[in-house]
Amino acid sequence: MSPPAHPPRPRVAFLGPPGTFSEEALLSQPDLAAGELVPIRSIPEVIAEVDQGRVELAVVPIENAIEGSVNATLDTLAFESSPELMIQREVVLPIDMHLCARPGTQLSDVTAVVSIPHATAQCREWLARKLPGVEVRAANSTAEAARDVAGAQPAKGTTAKSAKGAKGEGGTTAAIATSLAAKLYGLDVLAADIEDHPDNETRFVVIGFGIPARTGHDKTTIVVFQSQDRPGSLLGILQEFAARAVNLTKLESRPTKKGLGNYCFFMDCEGHIDDELVADVLRNLAAKHEVRFLGSYPAAGTEAVTRRRAAGKAWRAATNWVDDLRSKVRPE
Repeated sequence: MSPPAHPPRPRVAFLGPPGTFSEEALLSQPDLAAGELVPIRSIPEVIAEVDQGRVELAVVPIENAIEGSVNATLDTLAFESSPELMIQREVVLPIDMHLCARPGTQLSDVTAVVSIPHATAQCREWLARKLPGVEVRAANSTAEAARDVAGAQPAKGTTAKSAKGAKGEGGTTAAIATSLAAKLYGLDVLAADIEDHPDNETRFVVIGFGIPARTGHDKTTIVVFQSQDRPGSLLGILQEFAARAVNLTKLESRPTKKGLGNYCFFMDCEGHIDDELVADVLRNLAAKHEVRFLGSYPAAGTEAVTRRRAAGKAWRAATNWVDDLRSKVRPE
């Protein structure tokens, strides 16, 4: 599948409805915010929108500082999308969770809390302290939870009475959502910043076609499928990075969907496929294992540039040395 042409004002899909953290991450990027924004109900469907050419770009969460990886994103990219679909950039967003309900609701009225499971998990300790025994319900996103609590569209399995925040037999339902969602859907914030850890951040990725140009501060994401499950196989994979001073920033195993005990490894490393060191790592890995390339793209933050530049200089010097020795080999 060839990459679609990008119009001047790209269509950008994101995990909706309006008011999600994904939309906040998108709006932090001026070029994306200027596009035509398309809210989509679930992460696999967001990625499918760009994969099938209905939008040019997509924004999805991939990792949270408290709860770790967003498996729906990892699995869709690795197992369900086309190989040409790749990460274009990453966006790191500070995450503040708020408990929101219809106007007039008191914290003591709340008998149920609804949100995306990743969000409720980030507030587990707060809920246990402030709302012990509260019923926790799942939504597809924080904004969908806020919209449902506002009464616009009751969630499946939720009565209209409880979704609207009515008191009585149905109790009162509150949502864990963004301040943007509370504003959009007319909710009051009953409690602000309820996440269990103050340094809460989520990493989002922009998905599209092609590989962005090298910037000098980049990240590369791959999936490595072991050719054989044998002692030392993971060590051998890691040594490819260590031998070339390429820093791994993430390593995570995930099931391959092919049976118990069958795993692959998601890896993030510093650098770009255009860097000699990174290219050599990937070349050696691909010679021994199946490798799925998920992208080389601009990294968030400013660390590691100096270390990577020094490693590249040392690698070029070593390459020149080897090339010089080879030039001295006598012909037969």
